[in-house]
Amino acid sequence: MPREAFENFEYLKRSEILDFEEIARLARIFVRLGVRKLRLTGGEPLLRKDLPVLVEMLAAIRGVEDLSLTTNGTRLAELAPPLARAGLKRVTVSLDSLDPHTFRKLTDSSTSIERVLEGIGAARNAGLGPIKINSVIRRGINDGEIMDLVRFARENGVVLRFIEYMDVGTTNRWRLEEVVPTAELVRMINAAFPIEPVADSDGVARSWKFRDGGGTIGFVSSVSKPFCSDCVRARISADGRLYTCLFASEGHDLRTLVRSGLDDAGISERIGAIWTVRSDRYSELRGEATGGADRIEMSRIGG
Repeated sequence: MPREAFENFEYLKRSEILDFEEIARLARIFVRLGVRKLRLTGGEPLLRKDLPVLVEMLAAIRGVEDLSLTTNGTRLAELAPPLARAGLKRVTVSLDSLDPHTFRKLTDSSTSIERVLEGIGAARNAGLGPIKINSVIRRGINDGEIMDLVRFARENGVVLRFIEYMDVGTTNRWRLEEVVPTAELVRMINAAFPIEPVADSDGVARSWKFRDGGGTIGFVSSVSKPFCSDCVRARISADGRLYTCLFASEGHDLRTLVRSGLDDAGISERIGAIWTVRSDRYSELRGEATGGADRIEMSRIGG
């Protein structure tokens, strides 16, 4: 979150956030409803105390085919080994710049780029792969590093995914003119390293492969080519609210259900009822129809 928001941030009481048993219970219910992939995100998930304990609990759920984590990488060097031992399969690291000055400007932090790169190396050594790198490109800020990021990914055997700059939350000062569309990125990259689309894409990301065998690259085009109708992601915040869209303003209270004494079947029925009537289309409607809408901050529900 922006520094000015963090400095005056009012933390939730411990009793207001889900404990590990409650998170695992909800995960089991979602898996029974058909979920096959679980991702720990944030905010920054590596700040959660005893996180490997939660990972072990989630990894033990029958039916989970993929258990991953998205992180800024600042604590990955120390936590990659215990997370891998606990059952984490892979990690995605948010990295928008390889230039130390630009990196600190974008993160609004004193953390060094070297610390993140060390974390990526530790994740590789721990077997947390394939490692993915999420990069948000903003015109006039880090668009001069596009090819540097591509070369870094090819040279280090990681999967780079470019994400269009989105108007998530209300504090990231989003401007449409700073968005670099996927089509522009594809043309630039293809001129240097020929690429071609891959039929089997990775969820919301559309995958391309380098024709010379140098791996794959993904593009998330929420602004230029919205994919609301294909989205199958649900998000549960730390305080137990279910969000059916990254751009939602309100979540559905699952914490009260979990603590009410309602059995798993009852909670499952409630979740199913929420999911089947959802009508989120923010990215498809983006413009006048959504301009004044309140949106949950990404620091609460991740990407």
